[in-house]
Amino acid sequence: MTFAAAVTDRTRRLQTRLCVGLDPRVSPYRDAAHLRAHTLDVLEATAPFAACVKPQLAFFEALGLPGFALLEEVCAAARTLGLPVILDGKRGDIGSTAEAYARGWLTGPHAGDALTVNPFLGFGTLVPFVEAARANGGGLFVLVKTSNPDQGDLQGQGVSERVAVEVARLNAEEEGEYASVGAVVGATHAQDLATFRALMPRALLLLPGLGTQGAAAADLAPAFQPGGTGALASASRAVQYADGLDVAASRAAARRLRDELNAVMP
Repeated sequence: MTFAAAVTDRTRRLQTRLCVGLDPRVSPYRDAAHLRAHTLDVLEATAPFAACVKPQLAFFEALGLPGFALLEEVCAAARTLGLPVILDGKRGDIGSTAEAYARGWLTGPHAGDALTVNPFLGFGTLVPFVEAARANGGGLFVLVKTSNPDQGDLQGQGVSERVAVEVARLNAEEEGEYASVGAVVGATHAQDLATFRALMPRALLLLPGLGTQGAAAADLAPAFQPGGTGALASASRAVQYADGLDVAASRAAARRLRDELNAVMP
């Protein structure tokens, strides 16, 4: 089953549109063993309420080799739990370097089922990632309109819409309900969600910014197709650190966000 099919199937079976982000920050923990245990505990506790999990690569990379070992554990544990894995790396480069990134993050033991990618070096740089994703039944999420306030410096004046059109073009080559190339559209841009949904009807939309960044579930309905599929709303700090390091609070936060999303489905 492809990533797109797997995450859509989980959405329907478990009635959840929540993507749980894992951003293991060093400062709250006593030591590396504490960080590891808490990260894996949060993953297990929130899995029943999640359509997928999204490890942020920066936090694992910052830990050095132990971080890569933990990432492999997280990916293995997620698959045991039936959770598709989106690696949030925002990778993008040219030629053989792009091919190496695609090989490194879409194949192998620490690979994800999907990867976030940056198109702003040119659309040709997406090709190695698209090829790797398709060859491995994986997925991509192309940055279209990110959740940060200063995204307009480069993503305004029709640029995001141009990227969305390219995502739709790539997906036209594939069959299936949803294709392998998805898009990152910040949940903080509620007023634009209907536009991007219309521009990319067969793309899964990843909506970061739920919770700590200020986006609310009540505003996200336009990102979804009828029946409540086609988008994943992502919350990281609002779940993993809902109340310090209290894993029960993380579980409760995931349940609440799942329910809030379900309440506004078209």
